[in-house]
Amino acid sequence: MATDGKLLFHLSDIHFGLVDQQAIDWVRREIAEQRPDAVAITGDLTMRARHREFAAATRWIQSLDVPVTVEVGNHDMPYFNLIERFFTPYKRFRGMSEHVEREIDLPGLAIVPLKTAVRAQPRLNWSKGWVTKAALKKCLAAIDALPPGARALVAVHHPLREVGTEGTALTMHGGKALRALARRPVAAVISGHVHDAFDIMEQTADGPVRMIGAGTLSKRTRSTPPSFNELRWDGETLKVRVRNLENFRTSEMMIDDVPENAMPPRRPGEPVAPAHQVPRTDPPVH
Repeated sequence: MATDGKLLFHLSDIHFGLVDQQAIDWVRREIAEQRPDAVAITGDLTMRARHREFAAATRWIQSLDVPVTVEVGNHDMPYFNLIERFFTPYKRFRGMSEHVEREIDLPGLAIVPLKTAVRAQPRLNWSKGWVTKAALKKCLAAIDALPPGARALVAVHHPLREVGTEGTALTMHGGKALRALARRPVAAVISGHVHDAFDIMEQTADGPVRMIGAGTLSKRTRSTPPSFNELRWDGETLKVRVRNLENFRTSEMMIDDVPENAMPPRRPGEPVAPAHQVPRTDPPVH
C-alpha cells in the first residue's frame, strides 16, 4: 500500500503529580512546531490517579491539537478508592475519554490499542501487566480488519515480555500475545512502563516481533534523562529517534533488554543505558 511518510510521537510515563515540567513544556513545543500525524501515549499519565493529576493531564493533552491516543497504565487506576477501581476504573479519564484506547488510522498504518493494565489480578503485585483473552481478541480483530497492505503499531503500557518467574512476570500472557501478533502485519509493539527506551526484535515460535519502548517524561528516571520517541514511517521502514534535552544520541539512550520493573538499576546485570544517568536514590512514590 503506497503511503506518504508519517511522523509519530511516542510518549510514555508522564506521571502528572511528579512530572518534569521542563520536559513536557519542550514536548508540547515540539508537537506544535512539527505537527506529527499522531501522538501515542503508552500509559501512566498520572502518579497516583488523583483527580488533580488527571485534571492537569487532561489540560495538557487537550492543548496538543493533533490526533492523540492514550493507553491506560497501572498508575492510572484508582489507588485509594477500591470501589471506583473495580466498578468505574476509567471514570477519571472522562475529560479526555475520546482519546482513551483510541485506534488511529493513517494511510497504510494504524495505531491499535492492546490493554495490559487491569483492575485486579490473581497475584499480589497489581502493577504488573496482564493480557486478558478479551483484550487480545479485540486487538487482533482490529488488526484483521485493516485494509490489505496496511500495517499496525500495537500500543500497550507494559512490554509484552514475561520477565521474571511465572508469579512475578512483567506481563502475564505477554508471550501468547506476541506469538499472535507475529502472525499479523505488525510493524512494532510500542510500550512504556520501564522508563528507559529500547528497540528489540523479540523472537517467538511464530516469528519475530519488534518491541519499541519509550522513556519517561517525569522525575522518576531510571538510567536516562526524560525523553520521548520520534517515529518515522515511510511505508516500509520504521525509524526510531530518542529525543531528549541533553542531546544524548539514540544509541546512548537505549537499554538492550527489558528490566522487570521501572525502578533504577540497583543490582549487577540489570539493563542500564550507555547514558548511565542512574539516580543516587530511588525515586519518590508519594
